[in-house]
Amino acid sequence: MDKIIIHGGKQLSGSIQISGAKNAALTLLPCALLTDEPLTLRNLPRLADIDSFQHLMNQFGVSTAIAGSRPEDFGRVMTLEATRITSNVAPYDLVRKMRASILVLGPMLARMGEAKVSLPGGCAIGNRPIDLHLKVLEALGATIELASGYVRAIAPDGGLPGGRYSFPVVSVGATENALMAAVLASGKSTLHNAAREPEIVDLCNLLVAMGAQIEGIGASDIVIHGVPRLHGATYRVMSDRIEAGSYACAAAITGGDVLLKNACIEEMEATVQAFRDAGLIVEPRGADLYVAADGPLRPVQVTTAPFPGFATDMQAQLMAMLCRADGASVLTETIFENRYMHVPELNRMGANIETSGKTAIVHGVPRLSGAEVMATDLRASMSLVIAGLAAEGETQVHRLYHLDRGYERLEEKLLGAGAQIERVGDD
Repeated sequence: MDKIIIHGGKQLSGSIQISGAKNAALTLLPCALLTDEPLTLRNLPRLADIDSFQHLMNQFGVSTAIAGSRPEDFGRVMTLEATRITSNVAPYDLVRKMRASILVLGPMLARMGEAKVSLPGGCAIGNRPIDLHLKVLEALGATIELASGYVRAIAPDGGLPGGRYSFPVVSVGATENALMAAVLASGKSTLHNAAREPEIVDLCNLLVAMGAQIEGIGASDIVIHGVPRLHGATYRVMSDRIEAGSYACAAAITGGDVLLKNACIEEMEATVQAFRDAGLIVEPRGADLYVAADGPLRPVQVTTAPFPGFATDMQAQLMAMLCRADGASVLTETIFENRYMHVPELNRMGANIETSGKTAIVHGVPRLSGAEVMATDLRASMSLVIAGLAAEGETQVHRLYHLDRGYERLEEKLLGAGAQIERVGDD
């Protein structure tokens, strides 16, 4: 198994290309199940999760073709064609690899009238039940059965009628599943307290490009008027706001500056505000975003929240950056109950972080020291890389399969900005 070796203390400077968003791409891929015409997605990141989802789509009989692109290029173009769906079962062997597999439930139910999906896996960052996915599909007219580790959703004869559902708490995944299920319903569907994340907007924009009728895109109340069929489309995946924020933290902790190519400031305003509170310079430059350290980092107080709040997927990276702040920062995690597993690893590198329940207090230290550390989930792995870039000596990050799920060619991008980093075999 590979590991990353970092020799810290190099100031990052230069430009970094931001890839297509993993969280958006994994939502757009299952849209191919909603039509028998080709769906072409551009700017798909080259990630392990994308490959896994492609294999899942193939399991259903969906053909996938990747346009000729050079291996050294970032991103790729994939055309998916679900002319004939040969299976409506998402098996455990494929679904266990990533939680996003549950997103085939809604579109498969809408297109085929029935779907059977294994209960999902993914990062071990806490309890993430799918009860809201099932409740909203029931509200749209589906019958739900749970047996032997599988979810079976069945639409009535004639398809889903549509319906109304108010989410008791904001759920990104359940909103996505509901949108894909409702677009082919025979009637109108209304979602209250729906998630508003940019990835939701990206999904809605693709569905509209395929012929869906959706009102309230970007709002917490969404109305979907079902249509008899959707057609194919060509669509570009949005840029990854979490990746952009991660590289901004990497530049900041090293006292450097980076131009984040194709990073959209409007999609990461809460993150940008936290950066500015910490003393960073953050400026939009055309379609790009410039981020620079401007003296010592200042401590901040941040609470994770659904969009437009501070994203939970940025918490670990910001924490790593704040390890070098001049004072004590307070981070409160409200989304997942077990998302501080990176704290012991950061403390192994000389950080001074205390946790109590949902709160972490990060006491800034004058220096970090390189160490061997173990990634526990996707964003935690990036936090260790960020700390390693500023640490004295050598840092070795193990369990890279987490990192490869969400960061396209991380070493190449950091090398291009001046980091001393390499991937090697564990042996």
